[in-house]
Amino acid sequence: MLTLIIAGEATFGLPFIVIRVFRPTLLDVFGITNLQLGSAFALYGLLAMAAYLPGGPLADRYSARKLMTIALLGTAIGGVVYYQIPSAGTLTLLFGYWGITTILLFWSPLIRATRSWGGADAQGRAFGILDGGRGLFAAVLGSATVALFSALMPDDIANATLEERAAALQAVIATFTIFTVLAAALVWFILPDTSRQESGPRGSTSEVWANVMKVARNRAVWLQMLIVLTAYCGYKALDDYSLYARDAFGFDDVQAAQVGTIALWVRPVAPIVAGLIGDRVGVSRTVLVCFGISTFAFAAMGVGMAEFGLPTMLFLMVVSSATVVFGLRGLYFALFRAAKVEPALTGTAAGIISVLGYTPDIFIGPLNGVLTDSYSGGAGHEYFYATVASFMAIGWLCAWLFQREAARS
Repeated sequence: MLTLIIAGEATFGLPFIVIRVFRPTLLDVFGITNLQLGSAFALYGLLAMAAYLPGGPLADRYSARKLMTIALLGTAIGGVVYYQIPSAGTLTLLFGYWGITTILLFWSPLIRATRSWGGADAQGRAFGILDGGRGLFAAVLGSATVALFSALMPDDIANATLEERAAALQAVIATFTIFTVLAAALVWFILPDTSRQESGPRGSTSEVWANVMKVARNRAVWLQMLIVLTAYCGYKALDDYSLYARDAFGFDDVQAAQVGTIALWVRPVAPIVAGLIGDRVGVSRTVLVCFGISTFAFAAMGVGMAEFGLPTMLFLMVVSSATVVFGLRGLYFALFRAAKVEPALTGTAAGIISVLGYTPDIFIGPLNGVLTDSYSGGAGHEYFYATVASFMAIGWLCAWLFQREAARS
């Protein structure tokens, strides 16, 4: 499980954590707008969406050790390009490339291995530990790279030249790239090679397709897909916190990065606690409560409540929204058992759910870019958070319907 945790976060460090923590600096150093960055995320999401479905059957057929090692090394190669501070067009293509390397050979094997580790009665705990553990590594990496970034910046941060900021950001990117390579080595040497074991359905193409259709006919799986989609909207909204801190509160680059890091430190605890609660009172019931709290938290930010109390209120809003969002991330794949998905078809189900479930990678970035580029100060961010609140309300409805469907089946 420790290897799965490290690998599970390493693969997403370059495309996600760097931006979540250092977004204001990255926009300036790369010379791009928020909308251009959102467009890069959109290409990532489009290619990831195409990769989820074939990635599911691959995970049910082949060794996670081999698939995940190749994926991690491929992602690290992209880090070398990232380090060069490429043009906006190349950056967009790079994110498209990462949409394939982080998903096709990685995502479904990770989900299948985690479900197997959790057994019959600890699915909430298994997925909570996975996401909480990933969160711990993300928080450690985020804090360490913020410290590195701060150390490489001049004493007068506000007057740092673009070259000084670029050099500091490159050091951060190099750190994440090296970590990804080390994670690939860990997966290769620690995870067992299951290629000779019967890991799942291994029939002809028609038989694999029959398994896909079997999962797709499960109505609870479609509701679970919508739960993942709406919860992931909330997760993607966390990427905006550091930029919001700068635009609405006038924070400098280091202070803004520290705000982004606060959310990272919530993540190690929230999914584990949510998973333990889910195993005790029911995963679907816990998901319902998390959606209710997240709807209120994002709605409060959408009406500008964070600015009433200045930094103190911002801190409370960041912590509360991040807590329930990460709680949802630790639970939504633990719904497989309630949805009556057979363990042997876990990879296939994860692939089907992820095809639409992670489409916020396509549209949340551009939506955020349009709103924040069009409205100055905190206004664009608040419109964005209000929109996210509406998605969380839809998620609450889907969770309620999932409960009813699971009870009938």
